[in-house]
Amino acid sequence: MTTEQVVYRDTGIMSYADAWALQGSLQQSLIADKRAGIISPHHLLFCEHYPVYTLGKSGSKDHLLIDTDTTEEFEFFKINRGGDITYHGPGQLTVYPIFDLDRFFTDVHRYVRYLEETVIRTLAHFEIRSKRIEGFTGVWIDLPAGAQERKICAIGVHLSRWVTLHGLALNVDPDLSHFDHIIPCGIDDANKSVSSMRRELGTEIDMEQVKRRLRQEFAEVFQFNFMP
Repeated sequence: MTTEQVVYRDTGIMSYADAWALQGSLQQSLIADKRAGIISPHHLLFCEHYPVYTLGKSGSKDHLLIDTDTTEEFEFFKINRGGDITYHGPGQLTVYPIFDLDRFFTDVHRYVRYLEETVIRTLAHFEIRSKRIEGFTGVWIDLPAGAQERKICAIGVHLSRWVTLHGLALNVDPDLSHFDHIIPCGIDDANKSVSSMRRELGTEIDMEQVKRRLRQEFAEVFQFNFMP
């Protein structure tokens, strides 16, 4: 392990707006400390959200297929991460690493691959085989050639002075019908769909077990220590 220290926080279920504000505050604090020459710990936030659709800076609102202004069931935010549109909601583990990559490595593509790797290893622990697909960010179920591709984890990030924001969303047991209101990640392809750990295993999933395993994989992949 390196000497890098990470503060872990499980916020439980919270609104997207509150989570975005918390991320931003932690990111700006880390940037301010860096400018001042202070070595402060990184942060890793785990949470679930109330139903919300978020649109990345390169996405199109045409990929949102409902009018969120006429329903109180879903919120909508246009945000500053990369990628297109996605859904967050109960049963989905949303993870926000606030890492200063200057103290790990300054390579955005490598960072995204590391995020994918934490999920691939976590899913393997639960006996779900998953993979990357060239040209598409995120994690997909590893299926035989010709089968419909099923995405189980979306990833979208933003960096400021090499300090990260946003992160990944792993579908543990969300309401998958909520993805029907969008073109997920802007991928309009009948051969690609969305899945969850519950769908793949056909049984209930203990969210706390998933959190513990993913937390462990983060520490191993990125080679850091959690603060007591």
